[in-house]
Amino acid sequence: MTVMTETAHGPWSATTRFRQDGTATVGNVSLMEIVHRFGTPLYVIDETDIRLRARAYRAALPSAEIAYAAKAFLCRAMASWLSSEGLSLDVCSGGELAVARSVGFPASKIIFHGNAKTPHELHMAVEQRVGRIVVDSVDEIHRLAAMVPAAYRQKVLIRVIPDIEAGESAAVRTGGENQKFGLSVATGGAGDAVSRVLRQPRLQLVGLHCHLGSQITAVEPFERAARAMVEHLAGVWKTHGVALPQLDLGGGHGIAYRQGDSRLNLDAFAARVTDAVEERAAGLGLPVPRLTIEPGRAIAGTAGVTLYRVISVKKGLGHTYVAVDGGMSDNPRPALYGSRYEVRLIGRASHEGDREVTVVGHHCEAGDVIAEDVALPADIHPGDVIAVAATGAYHHSMASTYNLTCRPPVVAVGQSRARLVVRRESLEDLTRRDVGL
Repeated sequence: MTVMTETAHGPWSATTRFRQDGTATVGNVSLMEIVHRFGTPLYVIDETDIRLRARAYRAALPSAEIAYAAKAFLCRAMASWLSSEGLSLDVCSGGELAVARSVGFPASKIIFHGNAKTPHELHMAVEQRVGRIVVDSVDEIHRLAAMVPAAYRQKVLIRVIPDIEAGESAAVRTGGENQKFGLSVATGGAGDAVSRVLRQPRLQLVGLHCHLGSQITAVEPFERAARAMVEHLAGVWKTHGVALPQLDLGGGHGIAYRQGDSRLNLDAFAARVTDAVEERAAGLGLPVPRLTIEPGRAIAGTAGVTLYRVISVKKGLGHTYVAVDGGMSDNPRPALYGSRYEVRLIGRASHEGDREVTVVGHHCEAGDVIAEDVALPADIHPGDVIAVAATGAYHHSMASTYNLTCRPPVVAVGQSRARLVVRRESLEDLTRRDVGL
């Protein structure tokens, strides 16, 4: 008898497949085999999906620099994949820089971000000769210039507030005046920063940077930002006679977390933003700057799936709660942003109809909800395994040890094999940092 295979779409990775007998695979590797080898909870990352999305960005924007936003998800394996695909890397901490450099990621292709970089982090960035440092405050200019050795010029970008807000929630909107990132054009802060950097002989201003927010699915805010930023470049040219060669528009490109969700159309984004930059530059008589784009979630998000084992099923007055062996320590996004996910039972077939349940975690917290009001088979029971889609970005990177819970491992699937790339945290790891009385 032939068992039909369902090719996954929407929030699932490019190589995810589901079969009617309950079998689920990523990259031709059984997810249940991965569970048996590595336990639950765990993150699975589809290397093929990562590479395909990296290539899609390079194909859509062949003249632009694609700099992956490491904060979405980074480990040594991920840094190696990105390097081999020719991407640059956007880091925002000394830890991210250290991980990238530990596998030989080219320092010249690293962009260092952060609104409050510590002196130690700035020293690391200069010492490693990172390609560009994004200046986010006037204070940082003089601190950075004092660290740059003689006969060396550190390339910098200045982060400008475009005063354009976009994103799924107020917590992730970063392009407006009333938040901590960037320098204001309206108050004169951005112009002052440009003047100060240009007066520093050990700093080389190469462009401007902005970032609107996260999980943006419409192209229009990026078009507006592109035009506004070209106008700011023209202002620098008019005031100082310097045509800055680079324009970094940041990232924030939205993905589908559930079937039917909207996502940013990459081809439309590439065409319309490129046209906006070229047309506005031509209109202002400005040389067209080279674009840098910083996708993070859009490359890593759908490559990830989290696997949990069901611990209990509890029927309440208004809800049925399916409790699993993970929770907000490995996925804080529902608690932080009210994020919604698609969930599937794997490992066995069910001939029961679906019922609406709420998948909750094992933490002592009422807000420890993984997926609210989702359809799962009516006969779901303890011991079953469920898969949660689109957990490649801001899951491992935001994981915590809340309730002193050990963080899950990361298992990469590529070339029809699964391999551990980040091991599971152990109880010994938790106690090793506790030096006692």
